[in-house]
Amino acid sequence: MFRKDVLDESPFVIAEVGQNHQGDLDIAREYIRIYAFEGADAIKFQTRNNRYLFSEDAYAAGYDSENAFAETYGAHREKLELKPEWLPILKADCEKHGVKFMSTPFDEPSLEILQQIDVDLLKVASFDLGNLPFLNRIAKLGKPVVMSIGGGKIEQIRSSVEVVLKHHDQFAILHCVSEYPCEYNRLGLDNIEVLIKEFPDCIIGSSDHFNGTLSGPIAYMKGARVFEKHVTLNRAWKGTDHSFALEPDGFRKFVRDIKRVRAMMPQKPADEIGNERVFKKLGKSIIAYSDIRVGEELTLDKLSGRIFNTHYIPVRESNKVLGKTVKRDIAKGEPIQYSDFG
Repeated sequence: MFRKDVLDESPFVIAEVGQNHQGDLDIAREYIRIYAFEGADAIKFQTRNNRYLFSEDAYAAGYDSENAFAETYGAHREKLELKPEWLPILKADCEKHGVKFMSTPFDEPSLEILQQIDVDLLKVASFDLGNLPFLNRIAKLGKPVVMSIGGGKIEQIRSSVEVVLKHHDQFAILHCVSEYPCEYNRLGLDNIEVLIKEFPDCIIGSSDHFNGTLSGPIAYMKGARVFEKHVTLNRAWKGTDHSFALEPDGFRKFVRDIKRVRAMMPQKPADEIGNERVFKKLGKSIIAYSDIRVGEELTLDKLSGRIFNTHYIPVRESNKVLGKTVKRDIAKGEPIQYSDFG
């Protein structure tokens, strides 16, 4: 899937739900239905075992935020988690709607659960870039892996890539800036070309937290082929990731415009240039700007253009008639024809 000879020039677009499902199974299932329809290739969630992931102090820490779902951070996170028994339901929904089921494991117990349900794709969050023991456990499963590199130094990226590639080459590296949201002038999309040069055998992509759609087509032009974009059903919902995520229509346009880029690049066939419908209808033909006598030379001050129902010499071909000597008298306003100086 993520080998260059397989993906080729085709974009692969991931709708990142994250925890924007608000900890509600019905909402999570609605994300799958809607974003599969809007063009996603994979629907991605996040999987955590918060008791394992956080220390007791970090779990019990107070959380005072307008986006808090509970008074402590651990309880807040638990409100937003998908229950393990829901994951097979979501995977089945993805199969039903023709998209890949994808999730980010944030810890080893979560990775084990995703392995048990036979997740289609695994995502490595920027937080785990350089976490070589965990990356090794992820790659050993043999599932296609997508890794974001937000906040990563090149030596951290290199060592992470090396660990994954020891196991398999179903691997995509996503340029990412770990700012939420990320302003347009902080996207740094030139780094995609740097990654392509550094890792020529890997698929390179883009994961961005920009609240618009233009980043997708530009990233494609830079060489990205895998795209991850946060999605929401309502930007006004409570939560840290809703405000910069794309709603369904925005995501539809994001996918559409990425896929259009390839078709925008080839030049128009030469034999079609100048034969467009608008020129056939409204194209000007060369006329005499003033009376021209037999034997006179056609010069710039003797010619003009006019629209006729019948086409004569197009004005854009005036370079072909300048300097020619006419064989007949041509009245002012009369069209010039090649036979007049053949």
